[in-house]
Amino acid sequence: MRRAAPFGPNLFASVMGTGIVATAGAAMPGLRTPATLVWALDALLLAFLVVSALRRWTPSTVRDQLADPVMAQFWGAPPMALMTVGTGALLLGSDWIGLPAALAVDWTLWTLGTALGLATSVLVPLRMIGSGERAFGGWLMPVVPPMVSAASGALLAHHLPEGQFRQAMVLVCYALFGISLFATVVIVPQIWQRLVQHGLGAASTVPTLWIVLGPLGQSITAANLLAGVPVLPGQTAFGLLYGTVTWGFALLWLVIAAVATARTARRGLPFALTWWSFVFPLGTLVTGTNALASHFPSPMFTGVAVVLYGALVLAWITVAARTVRSFAK
Repeated sequence: MRRAAPFGPNLFASVMGTGIVATAGAAMPGLRTPATLVWALDALLLAFLVVSALRRWTPSTVRDQLADPVMAQFWGAPPMALMTVGTGALLLGSDWIGLPAALAVDWTLWTLGTALGLATSVLVPLRMIGSGERAFGGWLMPVVPPMVSAASGALLAHHLPEGQFRQAMVLVCYALFGISLFATVVIVPQIWQRLVQHGLGAASTVPTLWIVLGPLGQSITAANLLAGVPVLPGQTAFGLLYGTVTWGFALLWLVIAAVATARTARRGLPFALTWWSFVFPLGTLVTGTNALASHFPSPMFTGVAVVLYGALVLAWITVAARTVRSFAK
């Protein structure tokens, strides 16, 4: 993988990973206060990175990053970071700042994140046309933000009055769901084909295999959160059917990614910011499993969610510590 820019959009993956630990923890019994503390830390991290980006990024810097076929993919991280903090404000931060302020924060970050995410969904794939580059997990980064918008928007839709505005919001969220879903359907086979023909590749790219879990887990989350805002017939049935089928494939990919990572680690897996790929995608599988459990209470879903959340926290602590250590050198 090419050397990352000194301050690239991939740094926002740390906000995504920290935020998903908080939002996934919101559904775990007895963890609301610790999860809220993690959200507060994440909000401060986002503010720091945004200020740093505004000071360091110039139009030429952004053009150079978009011109790099690897770094360009990680422009999907900033919009997802914005929306993750916004969702945390609504789910957790409202305990501290009040619901009206939390809604204002979430609507603002959701709007900014959705606009930027739609831009990355178009501009980055267009940039890759004719490039001849081999697909890797990072190709999913610029097209996942609309799925995050769909899941986050479903939570906001709960707070809209019944009627035309709520219906419009839900329809917009389903459209965003479709943008990301079908882009994922196009990209994942290319990733699989590259693995079959060329193997795992450089050790630094292996963690990006976990990114495939991102659109899978987030789509399960979105489908079932949208089912909680009934404005169309069959939403609950769609959420359960789509969610369960996709959940099965996500667990399969989880095993594949874990085995590939373990094999690579035996030969040496040097730290890189791509290690944050271990965190956010796994977190979406936790939120997706919890969303399924909310509509279909089952010891299976509940038990798997607890195990996955434990793995998520362990991954976050490990990657966060290595990140701090690497920047402290």
